[in-house]
Amino acid sequence: MTTVAAPPRKAVHPVDEVLPAPKLAIYGLQHLLAFYAGAVIVPILLASGIGLDTKQLIHLINADLFTCGIASIIQSIGFWKIGVRLPLLQGVTFTAVAPMITIGLAAGGGTDGLLTIYGSVIVAGLVTFLVAPYFGKLVRFFPPVVTGTVITVIGLSLLPVAAGDAVMDTSGKADPTNGRNLCYAIGTILVIVALQRVFRGFIATIAVLIGLVGGTLIAWMLGDATFSEVGSSSWVGVTTPFYFGIPKFSVVAIISMIIVMMITAVETTGDVFATAEIVEKRVDSTDVTRALRADGVATFIGGILNSFPYTCFAENVGLVRLTRVKSRYVVATAGLFMIILGLLPKAGALVAGIPKPVLGGAGLAMFATVAVVGIQTLSKVDFNDHRNVIIVATSLALAMMVTAQPGIAKALPEKLQVLLGSGITIGSIAAFVLYLVFYHVGNDRGPAVAGSPGNLIRLEQVNQMSEDEFAQTFGGLFQGPDWVVHRAYAQRPFRDTADLRRSFQEALFAATPQEQAELIAGYPRLGSDEVIEGTTGAASQEEQSLRGLTHLNGADQERLDALTSAYRERFGFPLVVSLRDEGGFDQIIEHGERRLHNSVVQEHNSAMVEIAKIAGYRFDDLVAEANPLQAAALSHLNTPHDR
Repeated sequence: MTTVAAPPRKAVHPVDEVLPAPKLAIYGLQHLLAFYAGAVIVPILLASGIGLDTKQLIHLINADLFTCGIASIIQSIGFWKIGVRLPLLQGVTFTAVAPMITIGLAAGGGTDGLLTIYGSVIVAGLVTFLVAPYFGKLVRFFPPVVTGTVITVIGLSLLPVAAGDAVMDTSGKADPTNGRNLCYAIGTILVIVALQRVFRGFIATIAVLIGLVGGTLIAWMLGDATFSEVGSSSWVGVTTPFYFGIPKFSVVAIISMIIVMMITAVETTGDVFATAEIVEKRVDSTDVTRALRADGVATFIGGILNSFPYTCFAENVGLVRLTRVKSRYVVATAGLFMIILGLLPKAGALVAGIPKPVLGGAGLAMFATVAVVGIQTLSKVDFNDHRNVIIVATSLALAMMVTAQPGIAKALPEKLQVLLGSGITIGSIAAFVLYLVFYHVGNDRGPAVAGSPGNLIRLEQVNQMSEDEFAQTFGGLFQGPDWVVHRAYAQRPFRDTADLRRSFQEALFAATPQEQAELIAGYPRLGSDEVIEGTTGAASQEEQSLRGLTHLNGADQERLDALTSAYRERFGFPLVVSLRDEGGFDQIIEHGERRLHNSVVQEHNSAMVEIAKIAGYRFDDLVAEANPLQAAALSHLNTPHDR
């Protein structure tokens, strides 16, 4: 009897992995606890701003949590073409706080103001849903220089929020001099770090949860955590549609809220790319469209269920990176817990008892992790291109200005204050707009890759060069025959500086052994008269002079001559060494003597690697001479390294 092998199962991406129920529950609870404080702050601020009473505030918090849960499930699980299907929680956007207070007060404050806010929220949600496909097409305007900047801005801008929690006492006032609060915050961080260092697997992945629970228990035993609100809270509190009345629609309010949603769309796009970077899943315009549709649907539902505009929450992006638990079903479980909290005020009161310093300590760890993800993304950016330097530097500067001085928004007219509502908002907008200005507006010929400040040779000019002009410009990267440069020329057009560099490397190592041997033979003997006199070229003379080989004393010259002669006699070609990777004279001699014991094949390959290193440094010199200010700023990075 012949058995037919079952077809192999398709590998499941960690994002789509359904974990066992106990793990889903614990990981979901961890996300919930990390998320809770940020989730309820908007209703608190709004209620205070437009004059709502305590009973109304409690209903807003319950409605917010309930809708947060629905929105998070929509975003993480998805249906039809809605939801990005990544581990992203949804929360009320901070960007909307100031505009909503303005709208509410303009409508008379209190319940009347709230109803006008809900009218604008419902329409803005519908508009966001409808424009999502068009905004999604802008994904090509979010290369690593934009997404990396936005992600870094998100992390850095949220750190002060966590720091504020870390110094907040039980009365809700900031007290940086309170040593006990500092101990709670630092202690929480240390517990998280210790668990990550000592444990692997499950314990390490719930380090934040253990830190939060442990810190809360200690604070409770010391009298700094209270759960008195649990007893006075109701067991069940159901939020009903249009609880405060039928929404009112104002054109001015609607326009303001649509602007808010367009700004948060940029933030959502950044969060999508941040999460995709962490979970190692490629996203495109379709994914961004789905995420924005989910924002629109959640915002529309929020207006009906007495809540507010929704966006992807950056707070939990750091938790995904810190725990390395990538399943979107964990976030969906957290969403389910939020729905339960929204229906059980007692449960919400229990979670609300976590001391702010403990939350602040966990927040510091998570938000800093988000910033690190941004830095990792920026490592892919070509900073030899001055445009990228300007985009990143300006965006970070504006974001940090607003983060450090949040009151600066009041310097603008009231309707424009939303632009400076948060560091995340202005930093994200700046990165996006500056990228458009530098790369898609006007005629910029690309980064300078050679020449001097007064006579720059830019990438577009390189792509338009004749073969002879190209060889003349870059021929100095190699000694002897110039076939490497000519073959690199055939790989035009070059997308960026890194692409141009790779063209030389690919041409070099794709050559035949005979061609490579001819190239190796073109390199001068170390410390030779030809190098000292400069007949082998200025680059060769400068490199050997850098290590003192052009002005050796008699004994050292004899040692070097003996080594290079023995090497040539042993292998039949000169000793090629990337001198910028070597230390002093003795290290160069030791390096050469070790290589004398290798085989001919290995030394042939070693020589090619050394030639590639030399060419790489010479290429860096060309770029640095064309960008002197940038080279000076990055000079501390120019240490010897492998290429």
